[in-house]
Amino acid sequence: MSVAELVDGILNKKRRYLARLISLIEEEDYDAQEVLSQLYRHTGKAHVIGVTGPPGSGKSSLVTKLTAEFRKRSHTVGIICVDPSSPFTGGALLGDRIRMQEHYLDDEVYVRSMGTRGHLGGLSRATSDAVTAIDAFGKDIIFVETVGTGQSEVEVIDIAHTILVTDVPGSGDDIQASKAGIMEIADIFVVNKMDLPGADKKVTEINAMLDLDPREREWRPPVLLTNSRTGDGIPELVEKILEHYKHLTETGLLEKKGLQRSRDELDQLMKYKLTQELSHKLQGRPEYEEAIKLIAKRKKDPYSVAEELIAEFLFSESR
Repeated sequence: MSVAELVDGILNKKRRYLARLISLIEEEDYDAQEVLSQLYRHTGKAHVIGVTGPPGSGKSSLVTKLTAEFRKRSHTVGIICVDPSSPFTGGALLGDRIRMQEHYLDDEVYVRSMGTRGHLGGLSRATSDAVTAIDAFGKDIIFVETVGTGQSEVEVIDIAHTILVTDVPGSGDDIQASKAGIMEIADIFVVNKMDLPGADKKVTEINAMLDLDPREREWRPPVLLTNSRTGDGIPELVEKILEHYKHLTETGLLEKKGLQRSRDELDQLMKYKLTQELSHKLQGRPEYEEAIKLIAKRKKDPYSVAEELIAEFLFSESR
């Protein structure tokens, strides 16, 4: 497919073109950058919802039920599940897509698993670009479900407008939970599996933690009970998600988040492109290989060598 065909196919909501673009994004293909560049002006309309929390807290089941509820309300939905990567192929292990198979026959729901490929922070490096692609495709709601590895999940805040942090009754050390980074980024707390003993106690503990938070908040994160197996509490959660988006819009925070995301995107792209350009120009050159040997022999240190190489690169580019 050509760049023009991909752009046209995505704007005309052809699913196979979207699937192809996301594959190109994951492969870091140059054409993906050109397609995204042309699609970018068609983005910025979707409500992006991050779903994070510890493993076993029912994130995938929760997203499945939330998707069904949003579809009842005539919203179209895109879902990105960031799965652990296969150690053999680098691809996602696809566990989340198996759990979401009930939506496969719905053309208004698009589900994609992406492997982390060793990237820390709970998100694939390509996730942000995939969100852009699905946004341009015209989905109203985009869920980004993270791997679920604990405190490293805070990276989702750079992508999402609304962040759901899931937890379950009896999920370990409450003091440690209050320290976790993911507890500080929540817009809505979801105590899932509300049928288990200790659900009300978990709600009380989270609210007590919020009472101790010294930061001033325009939005105090509500704590909701759900059961992603039966669907209990899901309509109420959707209402609270929509209420949070309305709050962002009315207070100007949505525009502020957009500016911050644009800044982060530009910073990340510049760092990535500079790194790629530097590596391309230096790797394989005799002085680069010699520097590696000197570092290995402890005759030079990598910190000084890195500074020297970067300085040399910047000087050569400025001439």
